Amino acid sequence: MFMSLAPSFHRPTSRDRRVLTACGAASVLLICAAAASAQSAPAGVMETSVVSGWAEDDGAQIAAVRISLADGWKTYWRAPGDAGIPPLFSFAGSENIAATEILWPKPEVFESAGLRTVGYHHELVLPIRITPQDASAPIALSALISMGVCEEICVPVEVELKADLAAARDATRDPEIVRALAATPQKRPGLAHCSAEPIRDGMRVTAHIDLPPPSGAPLTPQALAFAAREAILSTSQNPPDGYVESEVALFELLDMPVWISESDTRRVGEGLISTAEIVPDAAAPFDINLAALRFTVLSGGEAYEITGCEAL
Repeated sequence: MFMSLAPSFHRPTSRDRRVLTACGAASVLLICAAAASAQSAPAGVMETSVVSGWAEDDGAQIAAVRISLADGWKTYWRAPGDAGIPPLFSFAGSENIAATEILWPKPEVFESAGLRTVGYHHELVLPIRITPQDASAPIALSALISMGVCEEICVPVEVELKADLAAARDATRDPEIVRALAATPQKRPGLAHCSAEPIRDGMRVTAHIDLPPPSGAPLTPQALAFAAREAILSTSQNPPDGYVESEVALFELLDMPVWISESDTRRVGEGLISTAEIVPDAAAPFDINLAALRFTVLSGGEAYEITGCEAL
């Protein structure tokens, strides 16, 4: 069963406040949500496939979905921003699956017409950790993916992938999956301290994140952006228009569906201060659970994931 949550381009009303940021990492059938009215991708825009992986010592299978995009097109991260389309994965038709975990690589931040979106360009290899019901039996993977792809316009698309997975524990580790796993954010618990204050329709959260500036890098966003552009130019693919690289903290709240504003992030010495407004469906102040906050911090080409925030 899908949850259909349409993205909004403005502060949501009680009718359209349906952007779900409570996309937990693990789920059996549902990972997170996407826009309705999906269709096939325009010809030549996107190719998808399953990358077979290997078996872990605990019996879990590591595989991946590869999404290749035409130049100038992008797709979205689990919390895509106001102008993005959040992705949905359903494994309802699979056999011998007890649980799945999507392992998201570091995303990119784009800005267009004053709106921030978060996602990927050119190619995304998205690892999946699959826990089988019976580790001695093969897995019949059936994935229904609803997602958005965008150039000048955004198109919600739906893709169905099937694969039989029976990798041995001594199987060679696919280098594409290995690179994608290496690009997942580093987990840094305990680095965030938060204050929360009520606003008219929700809560304003200010996070103080103890994260030094990138090693050897000046503190200015311009210098960080220059370094990012140099790294991009060293590859064969150019990012789509609107690519942004600076220090930013992306907010999620894991225990309830909410709308979250773009964060305002600034560096102060050895740390970052980031503020965002969080609006629940009731459009009123609420008792926010700071332990359920998750921050993904993009800084100088690196990514860090911080779950939980101690009260200031």
